[in-house]
Amino acid sequence: MSKVSEIFGENVFGDSVMKERLPKETYRQLQRTIKNGRRLDSAVAAVVANAMKDWAIEKGATHFTHWFQPLTGVTAEKHDSFISPCGDGKIIMEFSGKELIQGEPDASSFPSGGLRATFEARGYTAWDPSSYAFIKDNVLCIPTAFCSYSGEALDRKTPLLRSMEAINKQALRVLKLFGNDDVTAVRTTVGPEQEYFLIDKDVYDQRKDLIYTGRTLFGAKPPKGQELEDHYFGSIKPRVQAFMKDLNEELWKLGILAKTEHNEVAPAQHELAPVFSTTNIAADHNQLTMEMMQKVAGKHHMVCLLHEKPFAGVNGSGKHNNWSISTDTGMNLLEPGETPYENAQFLLFLCAVIKGVDEYQDLLRISVASAGNDHRLGANEAPPAVVSIYLGSELTEILESIENGTAYDAKEKDLLKIGVHMMPRFPKDTTDRNRTSPFAFTGNKFEFRMLGSAQAVSCANVVLNTVVAEELKQFADALDGAPDFDTALHDLIKKTIADHKRIIFNGNGYDEAWLVEAKKRGLLNLTSTPDCLPYVLHEKNVKLYTDHKIYTKTEIQARYEVSCENYCKVIRIEALTMLDMAKKDILPTVSKFTGELTEAALAKASLSDSLDCSYEKELVEKLSRLNATAYQKVKALEEAVLGADDIVESSALCRYYKDSVFAAMSELRIVVDEMETLTAASSWPYPSYGKLLFSIK
Repeated sequence: MSKVSEIFGENVFGDSVMKERLPKETYRQLQRTIKNGRRLDSAVAAVVANAMKDWAIEKGATHFTHWFQPLTGVTAEKHDSFISPCGDGKIIMEFSGKELIQGEPDASSFPSGGLRATFEARGYTAWDPSSYAFIKDNVLCIPTAFCSYSGEALDRKTPLLRSMEAINKQALRVLKLFGNDDVTAVRTTVGPEQEYFLIDKDVYDQRKDLIYTGRTLFGAKPPKGQELEDHYFGSIKPRVQAFMKDLNEELWKLGILAKTEHNEVAPAQHELAPVFSTTNIAADHNQLTMEMMQKVAGKHHMVCLLHEKPFAGVNGSGKHNNWSISTDTGMNLLEPGETPYENAQFLLFLCAVIKGVDEYQDLLRISVASAGNDHRLGANEAPPAVVSIYLGSELTEILESIENGTAYDAKEKDLLKIGVHMMPRFPKDTTDRNRTSPFAFTGNKFEFRMLGSAQAVSCANVVLNTVVAEELKQFADALDGAPDFDTALHDLIKKTIADHKRIIFNGNGYDEAWLVEAKKRGLLNLTSTPDCLPYVLHEKNVKLYTDHKIYTKTEIQARYEVSCENYCKVIRIEALTMLDMAKKDILPTVSKFTGELTEAALAKASLSDSLDCSYEKELVEKLSRLNATAYQKVKALEEAVLGADDIVESSALCRYYKDSVFAAMSELRIVVDEMETLTAASSWPYPSYGKLLFSIK
């Protein structure tokens, strides 16, 4: 047995552990809860809790926590020990079924978007039995949902679980119409590819902007960036390889199916990809992956940067959300098969996705909106802010033939010819991969490429699950009881293609001509977070969420307020950090350096009138002008930040931070970055981009 096989899942209270430690009937009842969503009996919970506690203590755990995902974007945990006094000055180790099922953390300081007042501190965590408990840092972590005292969801897991129930319900209705009576559950699955940067901790510690904001607010472009494309899939440096080895082991112990690792395009950038998991488990695992990346990096005296755009001028980091739909019988509902033009069930599910993405493109854009991701979308490594679907030539031609009522001419797959006789030939895919598409079909799944690297995957998958559930509901309503099912099915697919083909685009998403074309088609181009957030309050979107019981109207409004507040806070922190760096370090440094140049010129002149002081004089004049300009930009930024205090309404405040504060930040950066190129490296107060990007030897 290999070491990987031995350590995989060793810190997880998974199925094999439960089967071994639980009585047979308890195990069966727990499995019914996990697979069918049935309520867990309190007596069963007590047995599970005791077995879980014994297992955790044997593993060295002393505490337990309800591990949840509040609206902060990271996870939260409050540790309680297993100890309980027994009256004679001694203790026993206890963990009850009630403690397993429900916790009560103080909820007063978590974002709520007005759902609750600060003095209303009570919140509840509720065990999600479908996501296995695990041990982290000698603490038993129990994945849970998090809600307020009055029952509103205060987390990202609860809506995700609701959306999974919604798509399960509607997909089962459709499958029954096709005669799939053996299917009892439909689950969406996700495989999130995670991009990240690694830099040396010593240079990180010298950058206030990285410490406070996760990205560089100043920084001139280095002589070499990613132009040669030599880092992509290149040989992994030993120090990074050691980090990846340790990271894999930590993830494998937690049952996380980390599989693929490689260098990405930008210097110091890398990627990790897992095997697909059920969506809520994949969301939990991705949160753990990001945490472990940062923790393991620290052990190697490195820092893992998860910000979407930590460095200007080079690629940012995304999180490619590979999403599909599967049944409990092992059927992938997005698998075209050998003859997709004859696979009516696949075509109907495909049409549900096409229709959903077209009708709710605003919600998909909102699901990836953040101040950090605004820097990335539309740049060379990320899709544009316009949502579209890439299907490839074969599926597009099939849909066109259905719409036009013409026979589809099935083409035999060509053999890929490499040009070397000894190399084997293999079937060529009927379509290439389109890396510029926001939402691309890639064989038996869709790759949603708009997510930012630091974002939780839950929000995007809530939208995907819900919009497809809505379309499947409409399809099931239309087909159920139809006099002629086959005719009704054909007409429904044909009409859906005709009505929603505008969302399909197989070309270059980076081409400016596409933005013009997208506008003609009526597609939205929401280029920033303030542009798209208000769309969540539109009537059709509120109706979608409330009809499927994903969010209440109150929860929708609250999440809107939280998103607005977060955007404004991020920009404000960045602005204040820029001011701190400029006023305390950059302006004084340049002033001192120009003084040194002036002294050098005077010293030359005192030695001889014939000595050339043009370098010193010209540089002093240029830097003095730039420093004076930078000072004026600093004052303008200060005024812009103060101006935000007069605005109360959320949407207006977001817009102000984008149009006034962020604009002032951009103007200040341009001047400072130019000064960096003219100031001696030994005098500049911060490590350069070159040192940051090439810090790992």
